[in-house]
Amino acid sequence: MSYKIVVTGASSGIGRASVLELVKSGHEVLALARRKPELESLQKEVQAIIGESKKGFPLKIATVDLTSSASIDELFKTQENFLSQTQVLLNNAGLALGREPFQESQIEDIEKMISTNVTALLKLTRKILPSMMGKNFGHIVNLGSIAGIQSYLSGTVYCATKAAVHMITDCLRLDLAGSGIRVSTIAPGRVAETEFSMVRFKGDEARAKSVYEGFRVMTAEDVARTIAWVINQPPHINIQEIVLMSTDQPDARSVVPLKN
Repeated sequence: MSYKIVVTGASSGIGRASVLELVKSGHEVLALARRKPELESLQKEVQAIIGESKKGFPLKIATVDLTSSASIDELFKTQENFLSQTQVLLNNAGLALGREPFQESQIEDIEKMISTNVTALLKLTRKILPSMMGKNFGHIVNLGSIAGIQSYLSGTVYCATKAAVHMITDCLRLDLAGSGIRVSTIAPGRVAETEFSMVRFKGDEARAKSVYEGFRVMTAEDVARTIAWVINQPPHINIQEIVLMSTDQPDARSVVPLKN
């Protein structure tokens, strides 16, 4: 079955990989992000995958700041046709900022994590749900994290926002019971080949790289394949939550490399 799918945070990492995987699975995708050049690059990559002969280009792109209600409202005006027909929403956009103890954290970082990871997800989901409910069909897929299940040192705000995503998902599933709308959480551990740690460490490349050294890491493509599998289940099956970890990462706090 082919769906019309909205993917947030689509300019890099898991979002970008998910767009590519979903397009290859035969779905139509509206990719959302703040950075237009990265979205245009994604369009070119999709074109290279599907070739020139494919009828009906399966990817649309739109720039949006999901922390701005005005920007979301404008999105729903310019992309009204697609959004009114959307069957799946992948709430992937999110970020972590800093790894200092909470008492040393920056108020601006706290506000940005909450507004991006929690408030923006709620606003976009609330805007898109009425059309799904009118069809008695839909799927909300929220990107959680192992950080929303297990705490770790200096993760106070990020862990709290991801715990909120998990609880939002669980409660939303109860609110939507009987509507035909599925609600799922994908909760990965450490995922390499994304901008996550570069953003967290504010451009410190060496520190960001060290997070993924010394063990077998998951990639954005690994997570994207799992997301596509969840979405591609028949409508009477809801995969409620998947925790996805590297074999070498037993919990949120530690990694244990493969023994020789």
